[in-house]
Amino acid sequence: MATEAIIGLSPSSAVAIKGQHSGAVRVRAAVADYWTLTKPEINFLITIATFAGFYLGYPGGSHEFPLLLLIHTLLGTLLVASGTGTLNQYIERRFDAQMRRTARRPVAAGRVEPSSALWFGISLSAAGAIYLAVAANSLASVLAVLTLASYLFLYTPLKRKTPACTLVGALPGAMPPLIGYAAATGRLSLEAWVLYIILFFWQFPHFMAIAWMYREDYDRAGYFVLPQGKPGFRLVILQTTLPLVALIPVSMAPSLPGRLGIAYFAGALLLGFGFFYYGMEFVVRRSGAAARRLLVASIIYLPALLVLMTLLKS
Repeated sequence: MATEAIIGLSPSSAVAIKGQHSGAVRVRAAVADYWTLTKPEINFLITIATFAGFYLGYPGGSHEFPLLLLIHTLLGTLLVASGTGTLNQYIERRFDAQMRRTARRPVAAGRVEPSSALWFGISLSAAGAIYLAVAANSLASVLAVLTLASYLFLYTPLKRKTPACTLVGALPGAMPPLIGYAAATGRLSLEAWVLYIILFFWQFPHFMAIAWMYREDYDRAGYFVLPQGKPGFRLVILQTTLPLVALIPVSMAPSLPGRLGIAYFAGALLLGFGFFYYGMEFVVRRSGAAARRLLVASIIYLPALLVLMTLLKS
């Protein structure tokens, strides 16, 4: 009361101010939780991949670049991706609660009601699909919907049934550049599929690093992403080594005559061998630290390669 008297507030005014403050805190916390539901860290890579597909697909010069169409494409794609991330957390909420790395997610931790997350995810996904169809074209919208459907209804349930889930999950995971390319051109050419294959192969070492780092968490929640014992590490070796080997020549394809040239060839080769080095270190050392370095290398490799492509496009 003494403090209230000093600053000239009545007790009722002080209570009202405190209530407004606590209300503002709750609103900020709710906004943060719904933002977390959209998986913004994944959306960052999706944005880069979609932009690369759009920019590389657009046939015109920089002076007539359709910036507004690009913004529409990125926004629509991010809406669908955010809806997919939200619905994934809704579907997996009971299993997320059993894993240390996901137990604090908004739905798993009980901060967001499952029904609220469900409708939030549906609304974002539907809005994104419609927005892409109207502001870009129907092919981009169909590709986005296929990505959502295969991720949620094929990959997500398979994680509890078979290690082949990684292969299945890589199919929708490589779609963002196709969406961007389709939005820019209305079709999918060989160049678009090269981008798709690059992202397809990239996902295996990326996910193997995560699966190894959190294998006990996955086991606790009943996810069958890696078999137990020696078969598990044999799978890790195969799904790390083979895609990294394949990734080097595939990433060279854009440097063929008439495309990105020798500068891209040199940069992609350097990035590819760097990524390969950390993959082999992980395979040899079989440690959490090596897996973490491979994860960081994967996060650096993909944006760097896509940025290199866009910078060197003639």
